[in-house]
Amino acid sequence: MITKNQALDLLHAHTQNQNLRRHMYAVGFAMRALAEKLGGNPDMWETLGLLHDADWEETKDTPDMHTKHTLAWLNDTGETDGPIVHAMMSHNRKLTHLAELEGDMEWALETVDELTGFIVAVALVRPDLPSHEASEGQGKSRLQQVTVEAVLKKWKQKAFAAAVEREQIAQCEEKLHIPLADFIALTLKTMQDHHEELGL
Repeated sequence: MITKNQALDLLHAHTQNQNLRRHMYAVGFAMRALAEKLGGNPDMWETLGLLHDADWEETKDTPDMHTKHTLAWLNDTGETDGPIVHAMMSHNRKLTHLAELEGDMEWALETVDELTGFIVAVALVRPDLPSHEASEGQGKSRLQQVTVEAVLKKWKQKAFAAAVEREQIAQCEEKLHIPLADFIALTLKTMQDHHEELGL
């Protein structure tokens, strides 16, 4: 199986945008936490999170190619089948029609992908602290100021982060049997634990 370090090498080789890199880090962290909750393989789930948008910079103008580049890169590493390959095949299924979603790992990616972006949007409307205050423990970073209640309040405001597909996130209840508030809490906590890597 491709390792986390190999996944990071692919991510960094093909993604220069810092915010996009941070998005994949966030999804990776959240996927690890979900694996630990749901009895999955944490290393595999985190690796999938790190890779899921690795080719987006190269395919954003040809969205039907999204994930196909990454599948080719995986093939070059010797990863020609298995759970990560299938998960990459199903990730952009609406356009590529390569595979349908199967199992907890793929549904976890489907639901948490959009949620991490929504949480970032909530964090970005929080006041920022001077770096010396945050480092000296005099306050919390923007991400650390976010609460589950704040996320749920913004969730109800349809004009806020309108591009986020809330229905996709809410599938956590049916597909993963995790209540929405708990799903938000788990994802928010792991992102807050890594707020420095996420630049928030």
